[in-house]
Amino acid sequence: MNTNTNISPGKPLLDTNLDTNFLKLIAIISMLIDHMGGVFFPEYPVFRWFGRLAFPIFCYCMTVGMLYTKNIRRYLGRLGLFAVISQPFWILAFNPQDILGNLTNWNIFFTLFISLLSVWGFKEKKWWLFILAFLVIALWNFDYSYTGIILMLIFYLCRRKPVLGACLYALTYLPALFMASPGDPLNLVLGGHNIGFEAGALFALPLIFLHTNTSLKIPKWFFYAFYPAHLGLIALLRYLLGF
Repeated sequence: MNTNTNISPGKPLLDTNLDTNFLKLIAIISMLIDHMGGVFFPEYPVFRWFGRLAFPIFCYCMTVGMLYTKNIRRYLGRLGLFAVISQPFWILAFNPQDILGNLTNWNIFFTLFISLLSVWGFKEKKWWLFILAFLVIALWNFDYSYTGIILMLIFYLCRRKPVLGACLYALTYLPALFMASPGDPLNLVLGGHNIGFEAGALFALPLIFLHTNTSLKIPKWFFYAFYPAHLGLIALLRYLLGF
C-alpha cells in the first residue's frame, strides 16, 4: 500500500521518490540560497553550488505532476500564469539596470512550462507539439535551455527503472566534472582540476531516486506563490541596500 501522503492511494505510477512536498521544499530552499548568493554574495560560489539542486528536483516534480494530474491543461495553465506573474519580479531581482533588454529573458517557470508541454506531447504521441516546444526552448532565451526536456524525458521514460534513470541522470552532469571551462569563478578547483558548478546537481540524485516518507503536507499554492514572492523580496532588498 502506498503510504505517501503526497500521492493518491493506489499502485504508484513511478518507482522513484513520491515524497514530492519534501522534494519541493528542498528545491525552493535551494533556489532561495542560490538567488540570494548570486545577487548579494557573488564572491562565494558555494551558494550557487547548493542552488544546483533546485532545477532537477523541479523537473522531477513536474514529471510526477504530469502523470498524476487529472487535468493537464489546468496544470499547464497554473505554470503559465505564474510564469507571467513572475517575469517582472525576475527582471527587477536580477537585471533592474536593464529592464527593457530583459523582457524576453524568460524566468524558470517559462522553462518548466515549455519543458512539460514538450514531454506531455511526447507522452501523448503528439510529435508536432514535442518538436515545436523543443525548438522554442532551444532557440529562445530560456533559463537552462533544453536541459529541462532532457531531464523530464529521463524521469518519465525511467519511471519504472530507477537504476537506469539514476545512471542517465548522472551522465547528464558528467561533463561538468571533466569538461569545465578553466577560469570560471564558480568552478571548484581540486589539485588543479576544474569542476563545473553544474556538478552540484548530482547531489539531487539520491533525493529523486531513493524513497523518503516525511508525510509533509504543504498547500500546493505555496510552491507556486513562493517563486514570485522571493523574487520580489530580493528586488526590494536590492533597492533598499543599493545593489
